[in-house]
Order: sequence, then structure tokens, then C-alpha cells
Amino acid sequence: MALSLVKGGNINLSKTDASLKNIVVGLGWDVRKSDQEIFDLDASILMVAVDEKARNEKDLVFYNNKKSTCGAVNHTGDNRTGDGDGDDETIHVFLDKVPAEIEKLIIFVSIHDAEKLKQNFGQVLNAFVRLINKDSQEEVTRYDLSEAEDTAIYTSMIFGEIYRYQGDWKFKAVGRGVKGGLAEFARMHGLA
Repeated sequence: MALSLVKGGNINLSKTDASLKNIVVGLGWDVRKSDQEIFDLDASILMVAVDEKARNEKDLVFYNNKKSTCGAVNHTGDNRTGDGDGDDETIHVFLDKVPAEIEKLIIFVSIHDAEKLKQNFGQVLNAFVRLINKDSQEEVTRYDLSEAEDTAIYTSMIFGEIYRYQGDWKFKAVGRGVKGGLAEFARMHGLA
């Protein structure tokens, strides 16, 4: 059974599932019925070194750059509505292909055209990120964004981080808002 995390919680992925090498990072969301608008959430993963900086723009995997140069991270495509049950967007992570200098994979989600459409995460319901063992199809852990605070003022959020710690892979539920969208997130991590 998967472990549900609260903001700030973490799990040792290597110890929880020793066979875990291929992960599906699933993102899901719903929109309040009263809003009657389409919300296009975009999932991305940024690979960073110990200094929290990306090596280059190819370390940012999202709908316009679907595969990292090393092949460790692959985005499966953009879902523009969030309709239906389950994962609305997925990104595959192959832990054994992550370069040694990469310490962390940051899971970042932004609302496409949020400023123009006057949308924010306070209007998004049931947003979650979950990690699934791709080989066994078992859910390993889940973080529901409803645990995060003050989401109504943000159009972008760091949902979580997959990171190395003393030879193991771990996951931390972050739930931290970022003002300025994907461009600001990239700038924070050394990309212009």
C-alpha cells in the first residue's frame, strides 16, 4: 500500500521498494465546477546538481522538451484539460540513467497562461503527485496538494523532489509556490 505524505514529509524510495528503478511520476487535478473553465496544468521535471543549478536547458523536461539528453527523464505529453480520473500527465524517470552529478529531480507544475486567464492553484481541486513503480505498476507514494497552504496566490508550484541521500533515492513532498511561472523557476536554477 502506498504511503500518503503531508507537506515536508519524505520517504526512502530505495528502502521502500528495492526493485524500484523505473518510476512514473503521475500528476492529476480537477477544477471547481463553478469555474467552468479549462485549466491546463503543465508538469515538468528539472534535474539539478548539488548546487541546485541545472547544467543546461536540456535538464528541464516538459511538454516542449520531452526527453532529457541522458534519457533519464521522459515526458509523455501535454493534457490540456485535466478531464477524467487518474493521472492527467505523466513523466517517466529511469533512476539508473540519472547522471552521477545530478542530485535532485524537482517536480514542478504550472498553470498554462495563468496570468492571462486569471487562474491560480486555489481554483484547482484534488491536485496530486504520485510515484508508481513502472515495472510492478504499484503506487509507492502520493502527495495531495490540498495539504499545501496559500495555494490561491500561486500559479506555479514545486510539488516534490526525488533526490539522492547517502546512496539511496528519496522523495520529499514540497508543496511550495513559485511566483513567475516556469521562466522564474528556470531562472532560480541557473537557466536564463
